[in-house]
Amino acid sequence: MHHRAPAPSRRTLLTVTAAAAAAAVTGVTAPVAQAGTDDRRLRRIIDRMSLEEKVGQLFVMRVYGHSATTPDQADIDANLTEIGVRTAAELVERYHVGGVIYFAWAHNTRDPQQIAALSNGIQQAALAQPTPIPVLISTDQEHGIVCRVGKPATLLPGAMALGAGGSHADARKAAQIAGEELAAVGIRQNYAPVADVNVNPANPVIGVRSFGSDPQAVAGLVAAQVKGYQRAGIAATSKHFPGHGDTAVDSHYGLPTITHTREQWAELDAPPFRSAIAAGIDSIMTAHIVVPALDPSEDPATLSRPILTGILREQLGYDGVVVTDALGMEGVRTKYGDARVPVLALKAGVDQLLNPPKLDVAWNAVLAAVRDGELTEARLDESILRILRLKAKLGLFRKAYVTRAGVDRVVGTAAHRAGADRIAEATTTLLLNEDDFLPLSPATHGSVLVVGADPASPSGTTGPPTTTLATALNELGFTATALSTGITPTAAKIDEAVAAAAGKSAILVGTYNVSATSPQRTLVARLVATGIPVVTVAIRNPYDIARISGQRATLASYSWTDVELRAAVRVLAGRARPLGRLPVPVQHADDPSRVLYPVGHGLSYAR
Repeated sequence: MHHRAPAPSRRTLLTVTAAAAAAAVTGVTAPVAQAGTDDRRLRRIIDRMSLEEKVGQLFVMRVYGHSATTPDQADIDANLTEIGVRTAAELVERYHVGGVIYFAWAHNTRDPQQIAALSNGIQQAALAQPTPIPVLISTDQEHGIVCRVGKPATLLPGAMALGAGGSHADARKAAQIAGEELAAVGIRQNYAPVADVNVNPANPVIGVRSFGSDPQAVAGLVAAQVKGYQRAGIAATSKHFPGHGDTAVDSHYGLPTITHTREQWAELDAPPFRSAIAAGIDSIMTAHIVVPALDPSEDPATLSRPILTGILREQLGYDGVVVTDALGMEGVRTKYGDARVPVLALKAGVDQLLNPPKLDVAWNAVLAAVRDGELTEARLDESILRILRLKAKLGLFRKAYVTRAGVDRVVGTAAHRAGADRIAEATTTLLLNEDDFLPLSPATHGSVLVVGADPASPSGTTGPPTTTLATALNELGFTATALSTGITPTAAKIDEAVAAAAGKSAILVGTYNVSATSPQRTLVARLVATGIPVVTVAIRNPYDIARISGQRATLASYSWTDVELRAAVRVLAGRARPLGRLPVPVQHADDPSRVLYPVGHGLSYAR
């Protein structure tokens, strides 16, 4: 039986990391001797923890509700059903979790002041524990199509858009803006930037979440974002190691296999992770993928000691925090049960266990593995030391709470929004412009019909895309009307769009992931047949242009968030120049071996 040692005083805990906290603020690395001193202090905290507290420190868990103590009844019910606790405060008290992950669907992210209050409530619960250790609060704020904190926070271009912009300074600035706003609401670990190299246009889960298809270009942008986030006091997280870019299966729903040889992996997938490590990345997230060339056992990378310890730790020399991708995803659950997964992940070299489907099952499995001798307590201590080092570096022992004034001063400021608009303008890519049709002028093409796909807002933007595009055109002096035709427009809806086009001087169509059989192709063809000039904007994947024809011009925005759509309209109307260049190749639809538009393609305006 593990006996609890006397708990450290609050003063001991709060003074553990003065040097590390100062380093985080100033950007100056603490001297080695001081780092060793801090490690000794952190080890003393670990020595005072019960085994149950140690197990809890390894977990990062979701919890429903906008408040740590008084969530809505529906969220209490969801927590009782899924976790066996009523509130976030009870989650911390019962399971001693070291981290909490926020989701919009869990009602954690209504508005900035509410998020800040939730964060403070969670920290208050953590610091009231027998061994008071602040919680590391995280989220997926990649920007672009994956965001958890929406307006009025500043929304920024996603990775592939930044890849099209190609500017390391812009990528760094975007991360710094995002990081400052996250830190202001108490979120200190961001699961970004994506370091996957998207070499497969059919990739269903990465796509525009990647900076592009060129490993060296991706590596440079990853490093820039790591520096931006960490300059803002945020723990950046490169994902998904060893590389999720060449998959045709979504690991949320299945277990993808990467067939790269070890040499191909080193050439294609490894460079962005090497770059992240060189930039001082704080955490790296694993992928639920099988890479037989790296581990012949065909265990998912999350559970693979050859991949996580052999390659990431020993070959690449990484000694920061390793966090699993969500343990509720099917990719990690196909081979082993939910009780084995967390134990195998720890044996593979993981530090943080993210969002298991049943926390009691996972938590008790780790506890049992230590008591049965399958895992040693010393092994847990290794991971806990890395986690506490990160919390110390972020200054959480010194200052766990955030303030209302800090939220007002930082989140969604005019300067941040202007910065986002400027960055987005440099990402919009002009792929096609027959006879210099663009830019449009209200004098010659003032009446515009906007139709197309209206996918659900990815990040609390005002949306839907057709409305956003039409509103932006109207603000620039056009007379634009919006008609949502959807991702799979029906024959009746296409007829309605054709009828609505009568008398218009131009048609703008927002396309979304156009496939060989997509009725979006029919929509464009029918509108082209009216004789009214058609312009398309690919609001997600730039590959759409390979499957549509007859339009006068095509833009790529790489996401349907407001900031990118408004930038695309400013380019369309000549208020901004098209500066973006394709960060991925677009192949011919009927012959993928032939490139239609190469990496680097992007047109400029002649006038």
